[in-house]
Amino acid sequence: MNFTLKIWRQASQRDQGQFVTYRIDEISDDMSFLEMLDLLNEQLIAKSEDPVAFDSDCREGICGMCGLMISGQAHGPEVTTTCQLHMRSFTSGDTITIEPWRADPFPVLKDLIVDRSAFDRIIQAGGYISVNTGAAPEAHSVPVPKPNADRAFDAATCIGCGACVAACPNASGMLFMAAKVTHLGELPQGQPERASRVLSMVTQHDHEGFGGCTNIGECSAACPKEIPLDVISTLNGDLRRAMQHKPS
Repeated sequence: MNFTLKIWRQASQRDQGQFVTYRIDEISDDMSFLEMLDLLNEQLIAKSEDPVAFDSDCREGICGMCGLMISGQAHGPEVTTTCQLHMRSFTSGDTITIEPWRADPFPVLKDLIVDRSAFDRIIQAGGYISVNTGAAPEAHSVPVPKPNADRAFDAATCIGCGACVAACPNASGMLFMAAKVTHLGELPQGQPERASRVLSMVTQHDHEGFGGCTNIGECSAACPKEIPLDVISTLNGDLRRAMQHKPS
């Protein structure tokens, strides 16, 4: 398989970027998208050119590091992470445009790498349980109804890759934040801080410059873990109740 790659190159956060076109040949359809980029970088290094910088870690669809916008779609044409996208999803001869996530809260550091520490700060603002539980309790000592447990587990699969932000025309981080709020809010241990959690996280979300949710649904459609859109309804319900009881 042969491809024309139009890749965003940007030396640093302070520099202006531009698309640079590369030709790559003899690509196996079994290669992952990142393996294809690895091969391109080997060729660039052999020619003493600067390799394309991109994020990756586990390459197993778990860590969320590998997010790229591929021909206008977050993570590419399949609902999966970039590292789990294979070249058989494309047709030989295709021109593939590769760029970083485009959102003000995700500034480009170099080429295809963005700074997603805004997500970390949202978690630090309240996406945790801080009560002192002492030693680990017996697993069955606090009964959790199965529907609640299932919903908590589903929400907890969010890997924080940022595809929801990249796909949203408003660059909203609501699906990411709502997944964290729903995960903890469905569990008994998450109840004491439920109101303060959502208030703190939404405040930080807005402070970071993420946009508001207008229920377009692109976030959930692009999510590689298929986080359902209704977690945003859970967040909005928690936020409404927290605002009603917030001291004036």
